[in-house]
Amino acid sequence: MKKLNITLTRSAIGAKPKQKATIQALGLKKMQQTVTLVDSDATRGMIAKVAHLVTVTEA
Repeated sequence: MKKLNITLTRSAIGAKPKQKATIQALGLKKMQQTVTLVDSDATRGMIAKVAHLVTVTEA
């Protein structure tokens, strides 16, 4: 199974409430924090909603 490294690169301060909830659901709390998640359709959908705030690389 592929894994993705997701890093919060921009602040969610001015983001919409649904985008903030998505960031939280991904497990991101601080700027420059990186989490490793399994590459699934659900994860890809969440990344698509906040693509302007995060950076994604393959682990």
